[in-house]
Amino acid sequence: MQCSWKSVVLLALASVAIQYTAIRTLTSPSYLLCPAQANSSPSPFSTDPAFERDSLRSRCDDVHMSNSSRRTQVLLLTTTRCGSTFIGQLLNQHPDVFYLFEPLYHVQASIIPRNHLPSDRQLMLGAGRDLLWSLFQCDLYALESYIRPAPNNHMVDNLFRHSASRNLCQQPVCQAFKPGDTWEEWQCKKKCHPLNLTLAAQACRANRYIAMKTVRVPAVGDLRPLLEDPRLNIKVIQLVRDPRGILSSRIETFPDLYRLWGIWQATGRRPHTLETRQFTTICEDFYSSVSTALSRPAWLRGRYMVVRYEDLSRSPLQKTKEIYDFIGLTMTPSVEEWIRINTRASNNAQAKDKYGTMRDSAAVAESWRLKLPFYMVEYSQSACQRALRLLGYRQVQSAQDLRNTNFSLVQDKTFVPFW
Repeated sequence: MQCSWKSVVLLALASVAIQYTAIRTLTSPSYLLCPAQANSSPSPFSTDPAFERDSLRSRCDDVHMSNSSRRTQVLLLTTTRCGSTFIGQLLNQHPDVFYLFEPLYHVQASIIPRNHLPSDRQLMLGAGRDLLWSLFQCDLYALESYIRPAPNNHMVDNLFRHSASRNLCQQPVCQAFKPGDTWEEWQCKKKCHPLNLTLAAQACRANRYIAMKTVRVPAVGDLRPLLEDPRLNIKVIQLVRDPRGILSSRIETFPDLYRLWGIWQATGRRPHTLETRQFTTICEDFYSSVSTALSRPAWLRGRYMVVRYEDLSRSPLQKTKEIYDFIGLTMTPSVEEWIRINTRASNNAQAKDKYGTMRDSAAVAESWRLKLPFYMVEYSQSACQRALRLLGYRQVQSAQDLRNTNFSLVQDKTFVPFW
């Protein structure tokens, strides 16, 4: 079968057209920015198509950035009464960091009863991971699914501790603070309501580092799907503390939730209905995270760092520099000054605000030894042997050893991130 010259010309033109279309597609900005996103669905949390397009564009930019300029997401993983507010503020003080304080609070508040048990934590893991993924992409609208009452026109009046974030308390997010004003959380509480999530998201995208802290993810293994996502560049800082010190602090700070522990401490009689899981989960979670990291899985390579509260308390400037080096931040004079002010406070300052950052840090680290009776320490050590050994905390064998604070129970132990 022979083709006429007209057929040959038409075939040639069609071939040219196909090649032109392919070249335009392969070299177009939308394809080059994020080919992996071409068939992906929009975030189920997004309520604004325009913002979704901007958020997708931002996420795609991150996929193709070089390692030197790619946005870094930092997650401070810990439990309550472990010193996480202090480290969170160490990150928040840096001018290149956009910081959110406990965003998963709203997930827990919306799907778990107020007096939740440790076993209830598994219920929120999926939703918590989804929210973290969205927030790490600066899609702050994702929070609206969990905030009650529902925000109107992306204006939020009750974002949990939003005043703890420097970025959310300055322009352009908060017009009440003028350029050059000193950020103070108590002032932000009064001046920066409601919060405009659209402006907050823009402030988030303007920073190379996004940091959050959470006490609502049990262990680093629960974050594996996020850490393996190539669109993210997550660094996890695991903050641990001697579980005996955590227990003492919780009894003092949460007297209602730890009422039976308080009775045991005061009377020496252990209530038969004592909920021991309130303590043992601390040890299990710490052991799970650190032992997972020590096995050196590929998905944690260069992404995980352990910080002991006691080491930070004794050498705050040195440990902060180590944390900053791990993340890729440079220490600034203003951060050093903040550390100096907030680690040499009087005991009166600590008593006024148990959730604040001002501490006589060296004195606080092992102060629990003067508060817990030996019989409770014996129980704690028996229930928590593996974690204490792994993290480098010595056990005591007598009440005299417990009260002898000249002898530290914190062993010299170095946890070095593996690369």
